[in-house]
Amino acid sequence: MKKKILIFDTTLRDGEQSPGMSMNVGEKLRVAEQLAKLQVDIIEAGFPASSEGDFESVKAVARSIRGPAIVGLARTGLKDIDRAWEAVKCAEKPTIHTFIATSDIHLKYKLNKSRKQVLEDTVRAVSHAKAYCPMVEFSAEDATRSDPDYLCQVFEAAIKAGATTINIPDTVGYSIPDEFASLIKYVRNNVPGIKGVTISVHCHNDLGLAVANSISAIKAGARQVECTINGIGERAGNTSMEEIVMAINTRKDIFKLTTNINTRHIYPASRLLSHITGIAVQPNKAIVGANAFAHEAGIHQDGLLKERQTYEIMTPESIGLPSHTLVMGKHSGRHAFRERLKSLGYDLSNDNMEKAFRRFKALADKKKQIYDEDLEAIVADEVLRIPERYKLVSINVTSGSETIPTATVQLEIDGKVIKDAGFGDGPVDAAYNTIAKITRTKSKLLRFSINAISKGTDAQGGVTVNLEEGGKTAIGQGAHTDIIVASAKAYINALNKMEYRKKRRRRGP
Repeated sequence: MKKKILIFDTTLRDGEQSPGMSMNVGEKLRVAEQLAKLQVDIIEAGFPASSEGDFESVKAVARSIRGPAIVGLARTGLKDIDRAWEAVKCAEKPTIHTFIATSDIHLKYKLNKSRKQVLEDTVRAVSHAKAYCPMVEFSAEDATRSDPDYLCQVFEAAIKAGATTINIPDTVGYSIPDEFASLIKYVRNNVPGIKGVTISVHCHNDLGLAVANSISAIKAGARQVECTINGIGERAGNTSMEEIVMAINTRKDIFKLTTNINTRHIYPASRLLSHITGIAVQPNKAIVGANAFAHEAGIHQDGLLKERQTYEIMTPESIGLPSHTLVMGKHSGRHAFRERLKSLGYDLSNDNMEKAFRRFKALADKKKQIYDEDLEAIVADEVLRIPERYKLVSINVTSGSETIPTATVQLEIDGKVIKDAGFGDGPVDAAYNTIAKITRTKSKLLRFSINAISKGTDAQGGVTVNLEEGGKTAIGQGAHTDIIVASAKAYINALNKMEYRKKRRRRGP
């Protein structure tokens, strides 16, 4: 049996289906580049038939990324499969992943199909995909609530039609570890031809058991795990990539298995995804949470100082977490700045490096100490942005207990500077009312959050907003030592994303 576990990362597909997690093409490419640095075996780049935007994103990833196999998801309809192939055909290792539900509850209420029809759809879809590319994955959606004998029958048909990987998903996070392991063993023992293909698992976290179920599946013979950075995904999320990888890496005595992952890129990948989506990692999140390597209890601190292994089963450095956070100051030069960004996982072009360096110097004049988190915020704020129709020129706000909050804002719109003023219930509300008036937009603010990016009273404030307009949502982010400026930048960033999506829809296919 193979000693290597394949890591199939679906951050760009299943992960992006999380509420508020949508990414544009440029953001998807940046995540895909980080996944390539992680050396994941497979990147599921999206669902090409779902939208023109997703098609273009998958195609861009397939064209640009080398190393991992690039996968396009498709239902069993032949048009879906054709679309997936068009998106991934320029990849170094193109792969089509087709799926259909096999549980009776899905057949009756969702598909309105018989078992025989689903079996026929499976064979037709896999055969059609196989005519395009040598690597084809077939998934039986809701496998854990399917009749095991029928499941085996479908998998046998898929293998005969040419599937090279069969995926056993716990689509609704229903299974528990012993039960899931038993299902894996049952499939291995009852599907003819199963030894010639890879058994994959895709677990959801509705009961908080996605990683545990994936581990049980590995011990039962599965050799591919489908997972996401930070465990993002629909509903409660998916198997966390960093948790499954570090469990295998840390407990080699139990698993006697390995992955191809360069674990030193785990932390930068986690931080990058958080910056792009605006969704912070919970502090007590395993592996990448802020408290994962923090020790406060006196007994723990004493033991740690004497021997790290007393309370640390892995080192921060093993996942790419810098052993120190204070790295730069106002006297630092371009070379040191570039090298520090590279160590954080950012390899920028000369133009983007220069933009980021100018922003760094401006920040260094305001702050005594520059932390890694500040540098990451600079990259996210200055480099990882879409084309801007709206640009903040200046903002001034007056507020207090004895005055009506007033904001005066100057924006550049399509090259023309427009100035106006407005009122609100507070300084941020006044700023947002004025920006909306100048841009003539009618977006609804769904979420507003603010966090100190680093330490100290002079820390940058990081603001994340979620706007909704016409049924579409957009996440905006901004960072600045002035909270009001950061708030305005986040709001304008979200408006620019809205505008960018409108233009893409107007252009059409």
